[in-house]
Parts: sequence; structure tokens; C-alpha cells
Amino acid sequence: MKNVLKINFGKRGRLTSLLGLTLDGSRLEGVVLRRTNGSLQRHQSFSVSLSLDPLTAAPELVGREIRNHLDAAGVRERRCVVGVPLKWALVAHTELPPLPDADAASLLQLEAERGFPSDVATLRLGDSRCPLLAGKQHVMLVGISSAHLSALEQVLAAAKLKPVSFSLGITALQPPDADASRGVLTLAIGEGQVGLQVTCGGVAALRALEGAIEDEGARRGLQADLVAREARITLGQLPAELRAAVKHIRIFGPRELAQQLADEMELRFEPMGLKVEIVPGYAPNEFGVQLPPEAPVSPAFSLAARRLAGETPVFEFLPPKPSAFQQLVTRYSSGRLRSAGAVAAGVLVLVGSLFCFQQFELVLLRSRWSAMSAKVQELDGLQQQIQQYRPWFDGSFRNLTILRQLTLAFPEDGSVTAKTVEIRDGNTVTCTGTAQDNAALRRTLNQLRTADGVTDVKLQQLRGQSPMQFSFDIHYGNGGGHGN
Repeated sequence: MKNVLKINFGKRGRLTSLLGLTLDGSRLEGVVLRRTNGSLQRHQSFSVSLSLDPLTAAPELVGREIRNHLDAAGVRERRCVVGVPLKWALVAHTELPPLPDADAASLLQLEAERGFPSDVATLRLGDSRCPLLAGKQHVMLVGISSAHLSALEQVLAAAKLKPVSFSLGITALQPPDADASRGVLTLAIGEGQVGLQVTCGGVAALRALEGAIEDEGARRGLQADLVAREARITLGQLPAELRAAVKHIRIFGPRELAQQLADEMELRFEPMGLKVEIVPGYAPNEFGVQLPPEAPVSPAFSLAARRLAGETPVFEFLPPKPSAFQQLVTRYSSGRLRSAGAVAAGVLVLVGSLFCFQQFELVLLRSRWSAMSAKVQELDGLQQQIQQYRPWFDGSFRNLTILRQLTLAFPEDGSVTAKTVEIRDGNTVTCTGTAQDNAALRRTLNQLRTADGVTDVKLQQLRGQSPMQFSFDIHYGNGGGHGN
């Protein structure tokens, strides 16, 4: 339950520029901030009314409309932090006794299932805790429909925007972890509603007061008495120690409407010891960085400024982005593909086992070689010395053997005689001489062809009749050998 309700804002790269967007009814407000050298600079800002509802109209059409407004305002920044409408938020309250984290998570899971009117599996959840006496905690659970957030993501993608955070604008105006937020009732006047928040070391209450703003011709009218009544009811529903801790009422919004609401709240709550103030601007150290001069107070500016200053939002509703591996597993998780994956995994395990066995054998052989390598190197050295100093001739007397075969092939009556005999490479023999007639020469050549070791006999030259001069080549054996 802790992972579900306590949504951590993922660590990402340090941003230097950001577009802050807030959606309130049909009103879309935005501001582009850039951080340079420890200060914030405001570039473009706009406030427009959308003709299409992001939850009911086609995301492509709404995204195109938003893109047109961004282009008209000269906005080129793609990364954005978005303040979702407060009326999207469902709220439940519970009291948490001192428990280990695991038990506390289980209890909050049960309280979320009991407190929300819809299945918690269809919600993106967050929680905020306010300390009570005796180690107890007042926990406020907040849920937003995943379908709403998915539709908003599609709209932003169609507008060529990349969200880095989905949060609530009122929590950026008055964050609960600030020292000035202890015991504060915050009222934020919006386009068609008034947002209400109570902070006491955490967010103790959160409401969207519908019907507090009414159109009166060309002007907007504020039902200040309705806001005061609902604020009193909200404080009355809190535990007594939290209700007693609230000492300030801070009002954000247009000057005229804020003053009207402040007058009504003073009449109702100053007798109870609550101090009412209108927030005209940001404090000098509001975000820990230098602010642009006369920076307008708005949820969009606060969201972007706190994100650029490195602060994490109180509630993070941006759905987590699955990794590429998780997307692959989800896509191919059918029964048949799971079986195929199991078979493939088995094959990989088998191949891996064989590879490990092969590596083991190689290690074993390397160890054996290491044990005998010194002796092998010594024997190689001796062999090289033997080859270096052995006799330059061999014992086969190859050239004498060739001459013997030639001698045996020539007739004893002298009808065929040799003049020159040349032996090349120990196997190629060229012989020149004279013969009384052609028949005597053919008998000699035939005798050579049948001699041992002779593999080829070629008559190269023949001149004259009787006597005649000849030249022939013979090939003896397979070649090679040392001359003698």
C-alpha cells in the first residue's frame, strides 16, 4: 500500500526550463520559466479559454487547439508540469495509530477501499499525514481517476507536450512542508470554483467548492458566504487538535474577488482568533531562488518554479512510465507466447550449461599446459639445435640413384649415348645425346618409362636422321632432396 499511496517523484535530469500549466474548468493558464545562475526568468505567459473539454472531446482536436494557443503565445517549450483540476480529486480521511510501515500500509489500503466510491485500482492515489498526539496521524487520501489522467496525457501528446509531473495547483501555492504553512487555511479563487486546503504539518483537508463563483453578465460574482460556511464545516470535521492549530487564512486570487472574500472571512473567523490575509505576491525566499520582478502569483507559476527549484510535489499523479523490457513482457504475455518463452529460456539454460562446461574444460586444459609448457619449450629448443647442426646431405643418394636409372635404360651396344645430364631440384632431369636411329631411341625411352621412380618422360627435341640428336626430360619421384 505504501508504494500505491505514497507516490515518489522519480529522479530525473535537472531541468533548466519548464512550462507550467493549470487547467481550471475551461480555463487554461500557462507560464514558461527558465532557471539561470540561481534565478528564475519568466518568458511567455498566457491565459485562454478552451472550447473543447479534454475529458469528452477527441484528444487530437483538444491537443490541436492547445497547440494553436501555444504557438500564438510563442511557446516552444515541450516539457511541462500540469496542475490538474481540483474537482477531479476524490478525498477520504482516516486516523492512523502508531504502527510499523508494513501494517500501516495494509491499514491504509483497507481505508482507501472503504473510503472511496470507486475501485481503488482505477485511481492514482496519494496521501498526506498530519501528526497528532500520542504518535497518531491524521491521514488524508487523495485519488484521481486513471481514465482522466490518461485522457489528459493523450491531449498533451497531441499538443506535442511532454509532461514531467501531474499535481494540484493549490498545494504548490501553499505547500504543507513550509514553516509558514503550519495551521493555515488556504483559499484559492479559480475560474469556476474556490479551492480550499488546510495544512498542519501536512495536508489535513482538501476541497473544491463548486458554485462559489457565478457569472453575472460580463463579471464573475463570488458567493463569499458560501465559502465561509463551507470553510467552517471543513474545520469542524477535523480532529480537535488540528482545528485548534489553524490560526491563519490565506487567500489567493484576483484582487477584487480576494478582497471581497477576505472581508467576509474576517467577519466570520477573526472572532475565533484566525488572522485573514490576502497574498499579493511571493515572499523573497519563497522558492530558494531569485524571482523575476513583480512575478504574478498563480498556480502555474508556483508549479513550474518549485519544480525548477528542485522541490517535489506533495501529490504526484503522473502515471509511471514502464521500461522497454516491461512493455515487451506486457505485450507478449499471452499463454502461447509464455510457453514459447519458457522453451526459449530452457534452450538458453541448456546452451549456457554447455558453454560453462566448455569453459571448465578449457580452464582444465590450460592448467595442464601450464604444468608442461616449460618442458615443451626446452624440447623445442633442442629440436631447433638438432636441425641447425645436422649434416647438409641426406642418406638417400638421390642424384646417384637417378644416374643409375639412366645408365640402366641406355643400351650397352652404344647405339644411344648421352652427352649431358642436368638434375634440377632433385627430381627434374634433362638429358641430351645421340642415337643411331629412331628405333634405338624409342627403346631407350620406353625403358625409362618402366624404370622405378620415373613418373614422366617427355621428348623435347629431335634433329637429324642417322645419327640423330635428341633431348628429353624425365621426372623422378615426388621431388625434393639434397644434391650430393
